[in-house]
Amino acid sequence: MNKFKIALIQHKTKTTDVQENTALALRYIAEAKQANADFILFPECFLTSYTFPEICETFQPVESLENDPAFRAWCENALHDEGTALNAICQAAKRHAIGVEITAFTQGKKYPQNSAYLIDRNGAVLMKYSKVHTCDFSFERYLESGEEFKVCHFEDLCLGTMICYDREYPESARELMLQGAELILIPNDCGDIKPFRLQELSVAAMQNQVGVAMANPPGEKAGCSCAFHPQVWDCQDNCLTVASESEAGLIYATFDIAALRAYRKREDLGKYRKVNAYRHLCLNSK
Repeated sequence: MNKFKIALIQHKTKTTDVQENTALALRYIAEAKQANADFILFPECFLTSYTFPEICETFQPVESLENDPAFRAWCENALHDEGTALNAICQAAKRHAIGVEITAFTQGKKYPQNSAYLIDRNGAVLMKYSKVHTCDFSFERYLESGEEFKVCHFEDLCLGTMICYDREYPESARELMLQGAELILIPNDCGDIKPFRLQELSVAAMQNQVGVAMANPPGEKAGCSCAFHPQVWDCQDNCLTVASESEAGLIYATFDIAALRAYRKREDLGKYRKVNAYRHLCLNSK
């Protein structure tokens, strides 16, 4: 693959109606294919919406919420891997021959997880990733955290993914780089994007010699879905695209994969790591 065109969805799903959100996702997939995109990236929790029960605002221990009807319904409504919504997305990916990263709250062992599914052009799920760095200072304390970062191959392109708050931990991108990721995809849903979170993504692309793409819903101080390439020594700016805060719909970016690979081969970032000096990164401590 020499070129990789990605569609970034800048849209906020405000209803918890999975059927309605799935129908919208299917329309976006069809539209992205009409624009000859290879892949479409949705923002965080698109199918379920990024919504928590009102009782979560009390920040009580999770055990004290288990008998609350709204909390129980929220847990039960998290998506199953074999559910009809995911199947509809997979069928659309196959029908339109396009890759998809779709997102939702999904069933965990006991409580929901914040997850993303990466789907190939044949409609097969390549990988399910659940958010490792849940926002435990807020409502996400009621989610189960994922336990690993991993990559998959979309044709010959090695993809990694992280979700929203994972960005704030440089270990996330570095772990994906070490697993061979060439492009990191980030479903997102947060504000205060400019300037530092954009700079954060630009630096992550540079330091790890990867392409980075993020999809974020529109809104005041939000939006700004974007894509960055790592070739900082070859140009003045490594930004491929940045949407406005208010823009809604599909935003496109095209990665030159051949140029990215040539750059990774000749440049030195990441090649001379002194792992013996990083002992505290491997300690099991907070």
